[in-house]
Amino acid sequence: MAEKFERHRQPWKTDELQKLHTLAAKGKGLREIAKALNRSEESTKDRAKSDGIAIAKLR
Repeated sequence: MAEKFERHRQPWKTDELQKLHTLAAKGKGLREIAKALNRSEESTKDRAKSDGIAIAKLR
């Protein structure tokens, strides 16, 4: 069963964006960042891309 995301289709808040920037700068992976933000990986990836944030590719 897929995970349920409480923030589905909700606008991004300022504190979430700051956390996204901080976690990406620390070299965290997409899955870890998405889980910390309670967002889907797809949503997190799309927002990072639109903000020009590079997310580490962990194997």
